[in-house]
Amino acid sequence: MLKSMRNTLLSLFFWLTAGAALPVQKLNVLDSIPHSQTRFTQGLFFDGEELWESTGLEGKSKIYRMNKNGYAFDSIAMPSNHFGEGIAKIGNKMLWLTWSSQLGFVLSASPLQILGSFKINSEGWGLTVWRGNWLMSNGSSSLLELSSKDMSVTNKIETPIALLNELEAVGDTLYANVWHSDSIAVILLPSGNIIKWLDFSEQAKSIRKKYSQAEVLNGIAFDGKNLWITGKNWHWIYRVH
Repeated sequence: MLKSMRNTLLSLFFWLTAGAALPVQKLNVLDSIPHSQTRFTQGLFFDGEELWESTGLEGKSKIYRMNKNGYAFDSIAMPSNHFGEGIAKIGNKMLWLTWSSQLGFVLSASPLQILGSFKINSEGWGLTVWRGNWLMSNGSSSLLELSSKDMSVTNKIETPIALLNELEAVGDTLYANVWHSDSIAVILLPSGNIIKWLDFSEQAKSIRKKYSQAEVLNGIAFDGKNLWITGKNWHWIYRVH
């Protein structure tokens, strides 16, 4: 009851502060691939024909490397005292954020292994690549641009909405999950202005009604033509338009 009330209040606050007058595009499902309901999804992206996913929760945080049908053929676990968040890849170098440890991990993609870590002066939430650098969210309304060389903060982009979560940059268009929302903010970079919303609320409510363990919409990947989206502990990853 308390969780439901909190989510309702957050949703109301979200719409009042985010500019509900902006265009809203309802998403339609074109296709789907299986997704384990045990995965607390934090990050999602395509790299050619491969789909990468990161998951959270202490002791359960992992990265999965999958084929385009969702079959995982490689994985790695985060040290058990950390809560994993978003991932992104430049060349063979990957970054993996943590939620509250104020650090991120540096990995090689092939072979998949942790090489080291770096400091974060905030929480880590979502991560993507934009104009050759890393772009990170931390649960606020700010997006932090990190140097591809040393992960230092080189720029901050302000947006009109807080609780920015998982990110996917396609050119200068940023798709962003908003925590406790079943809509995706479409943000123009580098201005930070929201230009419209992608709405998946009807489908998300139906998913949570059918699967009690399913949680909030989180996870956005672009295959070169369409977006693929999923949620924490969802049974499917959906191709949408």
